[in-house]
Amino acid sequence: MTSLALLIARSALRRPPQRHRYGTHPRQIADLHEPRSPGPHPVAAVLHGGYWQPPYTKLIMRPLCVDLVQRGFAAWNVEYRRLGREGGGWPMTFDDVATAIDHLGQLTDHHLDLERVTLVGHSAGGQLALWAAGRPQLPDGAPGALPKVSATAVLAMAAVTDLSRAGEVATRLLGGSADEVPERYAQADPIRRIPLDVPVGLVHAEGDETVSVKRSRAYADAALRAGADVTLVETAGGHRDLIDPSSAAWHAAAGWLTQRQA
Repeated sequence: MTSLALLIARSALRRPPQRHRYGTHPRQIADLHEPRSPGPHPVAAVLHGGYWQPPYTKLIMRPLCVDLVQRGFAAWNVEYRRLGREGGGWPMTFDDVATAIDHLGQLTDHHLDLERVTLVGHSAGGQLALWAAGRPQLPDGAPGALPKVSATAVLAMAAVTDLSRAGEVATRLLGGSADEVPERYAQADPIRRIPLDVPVGLVHAEGDETVSVKRSRAYADAALRAGADVTLVETAGGHRDLIDPSSAAWHAAAGWLTQRQA
């Protein structure tokens, strides 16, 4: 697998994206990568991982965004507040993701097909993508409720699908355990939000030592029993293979994505 640093460096040589602000905080930014063709283009809203913490940023998803553009997608690479000094956690991280997705509706000078929006997330970003896909079903007053831009599909790669099994960092993300803040887990935990009303693609490497493939298997089993449209694809490799556009793992994920949009 090509090193992540080299992939990022190569992607920087491509046509630079357009940076947009969706809020006043320094982290409330997103980059729009667009194909050169006139469109309108299906949109992939891309959410990076990193266990909801620094130091990882949207930069690690840039190589995938370049690949998505080559496949005919406009890629919306989102940054958001994370735990620590940035002021993330509940509800700020979730508010940022929701606001960034809704901001797509304000980009009227671009050729975006907002009837074809797929949320693409890796690791912790997979959790956020699954949460954001279920925003139309959130109760009034909940963070992210009443979306202005709704997803038509979600691709969750090596996703954290069960927050109660995700350790101390997930507890910090939601500000307590499932016993202490059950309403937050009911809104944010993917395994508790089954079934979603949009197709779900889960792609997970069998050798993933960061997020076990068992998490995606458990989600897929529960979703299928609930009548959801869910596909689980298991690939060779490890956790980061899915954000390497040259890997077989990413090609499997992109195959599901392009088939759905077609």
